[in-house]
Amino acid sequence: MASFDDIDVHRPELARSYLALLAAQPGRPLALFAPRRVGKTWFLDNDLAPAARAADILPVYADLWLHKGAPLEAINHALEEALDDLRVPAGAVGRLARTPVKKVGALGASIDLGEAPQRRPLPEAPALRLDALVARLSLERGGKVLLLLDEAQTLGDLPNGNDLLATLRAVLHKRQAQVEAVLTGSSQEGLARLMATVGAPMYQFAQMLTFPVLGDEYLVQLTGHFAEVHQGRAPRLEDLRRLFARIGYKPALLRDIVKAMSAEGVINTDAGLAHFMADERQAAGWRALLHTLDAFEQGVLLAVAQGLPPLGRETLARLAAIPGAAPTIAKVRTALEKLKRAGILTKAGNGLAIEDELFAEYLAGRAGGRGH
Repeated sequence: MASFDDIDVHRPELARSYLALLAAQPGRPLALFAPRRVGKTWFLDNDLAPAARAADILPVYADLWLHKGAPLEAINHALEEALDDLRVPAGAVGRLARTPVKKVGALGASIDLGEAPQRRPLPEAPALRLDALVARLSLERGGKVLLLLDEAQTLGDLPNGNDLLATLRAVLHKRQAQVEAVLTGSSQEGLARLMATVGAPMYQFAQMLTFPVLGDEYLVQLTGHFAEVHQGRAPRLEDLRRLFARIGYKPALLRDIVKAMSAEGVINTDAGLAHFMADERQAAGWRALLHTLDAFEQGVLLAVAQGLPPLGRETLARLAAIPGAAPTIAKVRTALEKLKRAGILTKAGNGLAIEDELFAEYLAGRAGGRGH
């Protein structure tokens, strides 16, 4: 193993289990929830997509966050790219093979074969286009298509969200012999709102599952490589396990912390985390995030970081100290909604929590030190 960045954990058994669930319930997608940065997208790309190909299913990935304002167009774009890949193979030979032949010459004579038959153009309306693309891609591929829709809660964040969800449900149901789907979401509240709201287009349509975080198989590889670099010295597995839980089971973040520990020759995980958080690059990023919020929103966020009820009397009293704030329950609720939409706050149990655990610790430290 060359470096910490080469450490990967594949979960082919989990991928195959998801494909088996889809096969057992035609027309019904899976909805996987997990917080951000725990490895959902990596799993889709590196485990689920290869498992689908091995099962002769064509995976098509679409990140709906890339086009939040028009997620249906993002899905259609991913399908169109997959269709292009089928029709125009890579390389000069593939391009030549797909070029229409107008004339064939033999012994000095030639005949004009005319234009090859063409399919009618795809519909312009995004809803009809989705239906046509799924059917056409499945036909040309000669098998099923697996739609991998990342951050699917985006569909419910738009004024016409119900129309988009109704379209998606209709296509998945109508084309169940041709398409399967896995939806992921990093907002448990947002994903549940799509799938569990009575009367909503996707109500009880998808099977909701919690995406499992990585376990010791990842931690063992980290400590193993650390020991290789430092002649047998490495963080204790139980300490690394505790640190992993503390940072919300984010594998890339843990790797960055362990890399920093390795650079300093530190094996104590508490000291390693403290050193990582004290890095000016981390603090600069958190300060930049705070600067996107006004003073009132920052005050609400600090209250959540301190574990105060956002709508409680003590919180309102503290917010009243902000110049020009004039806090009300309605204003606090508006601020909370903005913080949730920005991905800064997330649903946790019966309340709210800061999505980034280290940012939460940073804010709690600022509040305790009366920082600004």
